[in-house]
Amino acid sequence: MSQHELAKTYDPQAVEPAINDQWLSSDAFRPKADGDDAYCIVIPPPNVTGSLHMGHAFTFTIQDTLIRWQRMQGKSTLWQPGTDHAGIATQMVVERILDKEGVHRRDLGRERFLDRVWEWKEHSGGTIVNQLKQLGASCDWSRERFTMDEGLSHSVREVFVRLYEEGLIYRGKRLVNWDPVLETAVSDLEVEHVEEQGHFWHMCYPYADDPSKHVIVATTRPETMFGDAAVAVHPDDERYQALIGKELILPLTGRTIPVIADDYVDPEFGTGCVKITPAHDFNDYDVGKRHDLPLINILTAKAHMLDDEHVPEKYRGMERYEAREHVVADLDAEGLLHKVEDHTHQVGRGDRSHAVLEPYLTDQWYVDIKPLAEPAIKAVEDGEIRFVPQYWEKTYFEWMRNIQDWCISRQLWWGHRIPAWYCSDCDHITVSRATPECCEGCGSASVRQDEDVLDTWFSSGLWPFSTLGWPDKTPEMDQFYPTNVLVTGFDIIFFWVARMIMMGMKFTGQVPFRDIYIHALIRDAEGQKMSKSKGNVIDPLEMTGKYGADALRFTLAHMATPGRDVKLDETRIESNRNFMNKIWNAARFVFMNRADAVPDASLRPQLDANRWILAELDTTAAEVHKALEEYRFNEAAGALYSFIWGTYCDWYVEAAKVALWSDDETMISETRTAMLTALEGWLKLLHPICPYITETLWQELHGADARLVTASWHTPRSDHDADAVRRMTKVIEVVSAIRSIRGEMNVNPGKRIAAVIAASDAVRTDLAGQQQLMMSLARLESLEWLAADGELDGAAVAPLAGARVFLPLAGLINVDEEMARLEKNMTRLQKDIAMGEGKLNNPKFRDNAPDAVVAKVQADLDESRTKHADMAAGLERLRTLG
Repeated sequence: MSQHELAKTYDPQAVEPAINDQWLSSDAFRPKADGDDAYCIVIPPPNVTGSLHMGHAFTFTIQDTLIRWQRMQGKSTLWQPGTDHAGIATQMVVERILDKEGVHRRDLGRERFLDRVWEWKEHSGGTIVNQLKQLGASCDWSRERFTMDEGLSHSVREVFVRLYEEGLIYRGKRLVNWDPVLETAVSDLEVEHVEEQGHFWHMCYPYADDPSKHVIVATTRPETMFGDAAVAVHPDDERYQALIGKELILPLTGRTIPVIADDYVDPEFGTGCVKITPAHDFNDYDVGKRHDLPLINILTAKAHMLDDEHVPEKYRGMERYEAREHVVADLDAEGLLHKVEDHTHQVGRGDRSHAVLEPYLTDQWYVDIKPLAEPAIKAVEDGEIRFVPQYWEKTYFEWMRNIQDWCISRQLWWGHRIPAWYCSDCDHITVSRATPECCEGCGSASVRQDEDVLDTWFSSGLWPFSTLGWPDKTPEMDQFYPTNVLVTGFDIIFFWVARMIMMGMKFTGQVPFRDIYIHALIRDAEGQKMSKSKGNVIDPLEMTGKYGADALRFTLAHMATPGRDVKLDETRIESNRNFMNKIWNAARFVFMNRADAVPDASLRPQLDANRWILAELDTTAAEVHKALEEYRFNEAAGALYSFIWGTYCDWYVEAAKVALWSDDETMISETRTAMLTALEGWLKLLHPICPYITETLWQELHGADARLVTASWHTPRSDHDADAVRRMTKVIEVVSAIRSIRGEMNVNPGKRIAAVIAASDAVRTDLAGQQQLMMSLARLESLEWLAADGELDGAAVAPLAGARVFLPLAGLINVDEEMARLEKNMTRLQKDIAMGEGKLNNPKFRDNAPDAVVAKVQADLDESRTKHADMAAGLERLRTLG
């Protein structure tokens, strides 16, 4: 693009696709082959089923900012991309497709079903990757990995076998969270605990030796009573001392169960008698182990009543809630239902299926996790791994120090199949890296592989090193491991972060990353969680379509403050689109006035304005660099916004016009070079956050073949003229004061006026050489000077350090009319203030109005108070003129 082709207005839709094609068709995102100073981030692999949401856009903007910044510093950077096979989510997607065809996966069989999943993945599984590219993510896409690809599958099997051989993986029958819709175990971390309305059913359990007497047991799940193994009371509960050790009749069954004493029972809760169902309740399971009670399972994998001797024939095959209705009705009919109470309680639902989960007794594979957790805890304690912000260490430690063995098997077909084979002729289990031809125990050829697959988080826990080629010794492992920083949300510290640390230290002997940057979660403008049901989702793709990727990225970077939540309002993205327009227009002005000038980092200007802008650029560069080093992305964005919009566009470009439109060719030439040099510098600083507009302007600056993405980071100079900076700072202070008075006095902004400055000799010396510049920036027709103690009647005055600025107002405004106008507006504002205060002081309003409405009233009140105070100051200034 030549300097004559820069469009009059910035259109991101016209710019971004072409720039993206340039990047993707080059090797700009690949690490340097000979780079000694390496920097690596592994992408938190999004689900292959996913599409880009605002949380993704947030974390990937932060990562891309870091990668682009480090790349510009000359480091060999690798941003390792890839996607997760997302076992449950992907299987659900494909099963829904089959449902529409009237086919169940079991009709197809495992192999044909997996063929359909791979087919879906090939055609529809790359959506989020393409969306990330659209956002500008500068990953090395040639190295894209998938948690089910051949290399990662090799890593997964190697880890499983090694842990098994060390006795750290074992198979056991335990209670798990069971999803009866998906028919698989799910992790504790995948359970959503929801408060729901239910009931407490109070049931009578007759004494075995005297059925005319009974104890009352309350439960929220009466259908599980057929799995009862005992009734428990507290050992110190005097009401039931004589009952301990006796038998009760289990209603509707005729079976007898013992009364046991256990500290688990709260004598103050309910009747003080608790039914113990060890195979269907996690707490009861622990009680059952202490008292050697039988584990009686009464449910199928689909949560139907089991065809089993413990379940009366009438109920066998019934769905659990259907069985509940019949059990309650039959208890009532037999006079054994004491009462029913409404009860609010926590219900565990699967985060994928949303089905009510069942504690369910099954054979599963587990990792003995505590030996892996100990070094992972120590790594954070010793500072080998650093959490940013540091307070997330507490969350990490709390979970790690109370960690339970990890159930790693899932009853799915899509995933890494467990490398264990069972012999039909003996009890031996063969765990092997390769498919065995026969049983290692007895030599029988009759072996079958475990049907289960591994928890998705097992493979993603290996991600930092499996993506670099482990267990093979690869150049990538040598160069990029450990990685530098992990960027993620706090909601997966347990799911993923902790497991990567444990697995990384176990299998590489090193931490997987040095820093963990935990970003906040994005909520809507009112602080509510975004959800489709609430209709408050802000779609990042829609936002990039409306405002451009750079505007969205800059907004997200500006929001990246420490904390749990940040609020996103679309108006902020729109505002930053205006920032992009400001950048474009300023750059267009510079290019239109460049002539044959080029940037020159060695320039030593003579004009104060040019010296000042280069010094301010370097000050900003230092601020941005420090902020990025400390993961304070909001401060980096804030410093850039302040410098580019305020310092460069609003002040320097206007100051440059004075020189450019003069007759002094030396001033003109120097200013052209200074404008381009400063522009070149801030394009570099802004590029990591806003890559598209900066790359476009860079190519306008240096030619179509130039690439900012691989350019060097801005290097500040140390020989700036502090006196020039001081003088320009004073000029801005004076001009700002004049503009402020004009605004307060309602003087037409286009009208040229007179000004008088009373100043000390030092300030006058600083400012005298800037008279032409001040007159231009402040739109003055004349500028005169007074001694430091000088006064001027009939003028508005602004006191400054070492000076006072007077604006003679005679002929500019009618003082009486202006005072009347201000008084009228202040009266109106006072009514608004009184109304707002009245609402906020009304408890009924505060208690009943939506939070968003209360917040709006408060914001309007604050704005009215500010305007009132400004008008009062202006009015007082006018009174002094009389």
